[in-house]
Amino acid sequence: MAFGLDTPSASTLRNKWGWFLALGILLLVFGFVALANLFVATVASVFYIGMMMLVGGIAYLVHAFQVRGWDHILYWALSGLLYTVAGLLAFWNPALTAAILTFFMAVALLVAGLFRIWIGFRMRPMRGSGWVVAGGVITALAGLIIAIGWPVNSLWILGLFLGIDLMMQGWALIALALAARA
Repeated sequence: MAFGLDTPSASTLRNKWGWFLALGILLLVFGFVALANLFVATVASVFYIGMMMLVGGIAYLVHAFQVRGWDHILYWALSGLLYTVAGLLAFWNPALTAAILTFFMAVALLVAGLFRIWIGFRMRPMRGSGWVVAGGVITALAGLIIAIGWPVNSLWILGLFLGIDLMMQGWALIALALAARA
């Protein structure tokens, strides 16, 4: 049991394999559509993130007036205001928001890759440490490539990641469905 969720039994998966297959195919199609329209997929990603930030900001603002003490109210209200403004920015100027998110993605990938390289070298001489280093190099290179192409690639990079993720999830569900059926 992970994170308080029950692991589905093999018979449950076997009985629902058709639904997993249908969802996998649907995600695969959405992934192809996203890859065919990278700019539209990027804007959709920005709008999704903006909506989540807007909802979170409003929740923070509502919560701010339910806490006691001015120091707590100020913290929650300021947090809520920042989230709300960031969410509205996503709808007001999606290109700028995409550029900001792409920059953060490049930095995060670069830092994560360098950290994995460092961890991989610290794991030596354990078996598999080379794979950790190799994974770190690939992650750091992805971050570096995104950073070098920034801000021009901001118009399509988020859509590319969304399309790839949708396709990978689609293939994973199709494989799960076919394995459950067998």
